[in-house]
Amino acid sequence: MSQYKYVILQLNEKIDFVEMPSTHAYQLSALNVRLHKELSKLTANNVPTLPMVIAECDNLDLITEKNKIIDGLVYMTQLEKEFSNTNETSYPLISLLTEIRALLAQLEQWYEEEVDV
Repeated sequence: MSQYKYVILQLNEKIDFVEMPSTHAYQLSALNVRLHKELSKLTANNVPTLPMVIAECDNLDLITEKNKIIDGLVYMTQLEKEFSNTNETSYPLISLLTEIRALLAQLEQWYEEEVDV
């Protein structure tokens, strides 16, 4: 089994390829679905625009240089930053941030363990 999976996200015409540990890719997909369910409930003016997960795959060979593979830790750090900068007052944004931060912490731990091995 491959150590990594790729979560493919799309926003309009833009497609992102996020490299995640195989053991955590499904969590990013599930988190993305949950965030999309909750986005419409947010009332802030600066709600992040979030791509939709369209697929996961075990192997990925990019043919053009137009697209890049994004490291999962980088993606999750950016996602956490975008949501923590949201000025939400009506909806309990903390529950969404807790889920984002939990996956981020799991990824950080996974990468630390990989470095040790």
